[in-house]
Amino acid sequence: MSSSPEKSRLSSDAWLKDHSLRHVVVKMRRHSLSETPPSESDETPTLESAGPDFTALLSDELLQLVFSKLPESQHVPNSLVCKRWLRLTGRLVRSIRVLDWEFLQSGRLVHRFPNLVDVDLVPACIHSSQNSEILLTHKIVSLHVDSSLFEGGFLRKQDLLHSDLVDRGVRILAEGCPNLSRLVVIGASAKGLSCIADDCLMLQELELHCCPDLSFKGISGCQNLQILKLVGCVDGFYDSVVSDIGLTILARGCRRLVKLELVGCEGSYDGIKAIGQCCQMLEELTLCNHRMDGGWLAALSYCSNLKTLKLQSCKIIDSSPGPDEHIGSCETLEQLHLQRCQMRDKQGVRALFLVCEAVRELLFEDCWGFEDNVFGMASIFRSVRLLSLEGCSLLTTEGLEAVVISWKELKELRVVSCNSIKDSEITPALATLFSVLKELKWRPDSKSLLSSGLEGSGLGKKGGRSFKWV
Repeated sequence: MSSSPEKSRLSSDAWLKDHSLRHVVVKMRRHSLSETPPSESDETPTLESAGPDFTALLSDELLQLVFSKLPESQHVPNSLVCKRWLRLTGRLVRSIRVLDWEFLQSGRLVHRFPNLVDVDLVPACIHSSQNSEILLTHKIVSLHVDSSLFEGGFLRKQDLLHSDLVDRGVRILAEGCPNLSRLVVIGASAKGLSCIADDCLMLQELELHCCPDLSFKGISGCQNLQILKLVGCVDGFYDSVVSDIGLTILARGCRRLVKLELVGCEGSYDGIKAIGQCCQMLEELTLCNHRMDGGWLAALSYCSNLKTLKLQSCKIIDSSPGPDEHIGSCETLEQLHLQRCQMRDKQGVRALFLVCEAVRELLFEDCWGFEDNVFGMASIFRSVRLLSLEGCSLLTTEGLEAVVISWKELKELRVVSCNSIKDSEITPALATLFSVLKELKWRPDSKSLLSSGLEGSGLGKKGGRSFKWV
């Protein structure tokens, strides 16, 4: 009985994962040389001595289709067979992280991989000590450093390629890969970025490191740009300034932005206001280690379509938010996420909560100074459906209950690694709230025994509410 088409396809896929296409060609050639099957003692001939290449009868399109069905682990071995296979496998590569600038500048990159859509040029733009065994890794960049640290940080200005060289390489990339959709680059000027805007009409995502304010004029022609990340000052690495001037240029030139991330950027009320007024499609805004002047929070009310606001590694929320009547509110905001932020400034935290009064999802992760009185200000929220607390070691069970009991729409609660929240302190009111939640993820510490403490509530039993352990 013949097997079904689906079963045949699955067995074929499994065979391809275990055999290199090179072996197929060898066997085809061996079969053409002799009608009798080879004995077990015969050695497998090399590709050069195996006879004519029958894959030459296949068109480039058909052979490339065959290559595309193979696992990526086979691409490199197949590219070593011959120049034709090298050229065809190169067309399958879509994403690359460039380590050698000469590879790009010589034109070999775009010739070898003409169909690239995702390119990261940052490692190739940094001169690091490759002979050093010390690898310094940051969430933004990784580089080898010498054992003798120098004043001012790990990365000096002379360690970065000059903007003229960067612009030249970016131009070569833009001309050779017009279908580029994502680019990560450091130190480019307006001249280099304009080449990307002119030639790469499909560009949707851009990440810029160490680019001065005026360089943003170059991306004003990126009509389809939707995701932008600007990396300004990073302690120990970069010392670049992104101010209100750059934010205003950016806002006027990139009106179709949907997601914007500002890392180590300066600015104030004016810069954020310009973004809110011009980028009316903006749905997600992330500020990491921001250096904004006091009063910037009030400008968030101009972001009329903002749905997600993320603050990461911020030493201060807002040093001078101003009176409540001037702060305003983001009516469309759905999620507020604070990660590794300093929350001891109660005035700034209160202003943030006022701006985000309509939020439906609250996430706090490893925030300093996040204690009962600070969390108590979250009672201003009335539409919270999800609360996630992780690494909030100062928040107590009493502080948690005082707020969540007042949230009538709360459906999901996640409490992880909050050591001051104790199972033994759960009150009947809090246990009742747990029993009606749609989802509860509870592990405040490694000794949590909530399931036994909620005996009789119906939580965690078959047919009851969802209960998750982590």
